[in-house]
Amino acid sequence: MPTIAKTERIETASIPPLGLEGILGLPASAIGLVLFARGSGSSRHSPRNNQVAAALRRAALATLLFDLLTEREADDRANVFDIALLASRLLMVTDWAKALESARALPIGYFGASTGAAAALVAAAHPGNRISAIVSRGGRPDLAGDALARVTAPTLLIVGGSDTEVLALNRSAQRVLGGESALRVVPHATHLFEESGALETVTDLAREWFLVHMPASARR
Repeated sequence: MPTIAKTERIETASIPPLGLEGILGLPASAIGLVLFARGSGSSRHSPRNNQVAAALRRAALATLLFDLLTEREADDRANVFDIALLASRLLMVTDWAKALESARALPIGYFGASTGAAAALVAAAHPGNRISAIVSRGGRPDLAGDALARVTAPTLLIVGGSDTEVLALNRSAQRVLGGESALRVVPHATHLFEESGALETVTDLAREWFLVHMPASARR
């Protein structure tokens, strides 16, 4: 268990029953836990997601980055775009995280990118799955289909201003969401937010959304 800082520790995790690989980051006195649902072609080692996760931990939010598919499953591209399958795995990981001694009492949020955002929304709409907040980065919420109307968790959709097709899909999806939602456009950013300062803007928006809504959920 390598120590990253005096107030933070990082643990590797093998999540049963499939042995999905994960990275659990635990800041001292955490006020919430954010699960990262990766997009197509990404993994728990995604530099973008890890950059966001590090910033969340500095704000006292624990993070769990993990692979929704085993290596063999990921070789089949059909699985990468199977939203129902990805959502079922996210539910399984959520149940596992809720049972952790280090995170048992923490409100849970989802951070989803690309197809992972759709999986997060479908999982959040599942009966009995109480999720405190959701953030989508360049996501495809439209792929969540009928589940959108059943999502009650406060949802933030972040899209690049130059990602015009995905922006239109997010605007349409927001009109269907069942709970509180907001759409934030990062000017001139493309789908991967590779432009200077774009990912930092995403990180700031995500951090503030979680900090506002997760402690509020805990109080409720």
